[in-house]
Amino acid sequence: MSKEIIMPETEIEDPNLPETVGPNAVVLMAMQKGYTPELIEKMMDLQERNDNKIAKQSFHKAMAEFKAILPPVFKDKDNKQYNSKYASESSLLNTLNPFLSKQGLSASFSFPETQGDILKVTCTITHKNGYGESVTLPGPLDTSGSKNPLQQVRSTVTYLRKATFEAITGIATSDPTSDDDGNSSNINEFISDKQLSSLTDMINSKEADEVKFLKYMKIESLDKMHVKDFGKAMTALKAKKAPVRQPGE
Repeated sequence: MSKEIIMPETEIEDPNLPETVGPNAVVLMAMQKGYTPELIEKMMDLQERNDNKIAKQSFHKAMAEFKAILPPVFKDKDNKQYNSKYASESSLLNTLNPFLSKQGLSASFSFPETQGDILKVTCTITHKNGYGESVTLPGPLDTSGSKNPLQQVRSTVTYLRKATFEAITGIATSDPTSDDDGNSSNINEFISDKQLSSLTDMINSKEADEVKFLKYMKIESLDKMHVKDFGKAMTALKAKKAPVRQPGE
């Protein structure tokens, strides 16, 4: 009378297997040990879930490290219709892609989908281990001005590519004059909640003395830091070495 074999819900640990193995390696090992086909199938399923878990953890770690060093993206184009400035797609992608690449991340865009006069674009950030996450946004055709049909589509797709990329990376564009001698209207704008969170996390991870840090930055509190000083603050904290812990501390 055969007994039912129940696989435990734990990660596969075998000293003969490398840290990350493919399904062929699992099957080969199982066959060498004389496992039944049913057990081999369960092992492969468990290994796949384990690999997916590790890939997801690697993705979120890489994204957290990327967001901790987000560089400013300046508005480099003039919108004459609304008398305002905006960041071009090339400025956005050329600025951030090298920082994504350093963390083993890459961005890609889907081919635009159409539903009547509505276009839909998806931006996906993928880690080198294979796990990725996406943001999808729909939008109507840009019929402003005197655009022909092709220009309407191109304008809408460009806008949606930028919007999805900004959404998934958490970037915020800024006016280049925010780094001038004080003549800009937004020179005294305070950091956002997201930047405050990144700053707090960095202080905690480096175990920095917040009182001394505030004195160094010449501010009363973290939420009173100006946007133009955020990069300087993050650079200073990243350069600080975390204290070395002795065993048992």
